[in-house]
Amino acid sequence: MSVGRMIKRKVREAIPPLLFLSLVGYFGWNATQGDHGLRTYQAQLHLLDQAKAAQAAANAEQVAWTQKVGGLRASALDADSLDERARAMLNLTENGDLVVPYGNNHKLY
Repeated sequence: MSVGRMIKRKVREAIPPLLFLSLVGYFGWNATQGDHGLRTYQAQLHLLDQAKAAQAAANAEQVAWTQKVGGLRASALDADSLDERARAMLNLTENGDLVVPYGNNHKLY
């Protein structure tokens, strides 16, 4: 038997397994690293957790604002605290009020 025939036979025997292994490698890589792979899935789960946290914060802020706006109804309005907040925001005082100056870093509202 000649050496050339033996090499051709070995190459023909090796081509189908190499082709199969390359396909398995390609699909295996895409299953982990591709656009719809495991890494992308983990990144999407992380984004979903961030979105749920942002939604919870927005819902909490909405509840707080709903309570603040609910306190502005005429039946629930406290005249003293309204007067206090209005004078603090407008920087006005009455005779006999004690004024305590804050630094520039402190806001009154």
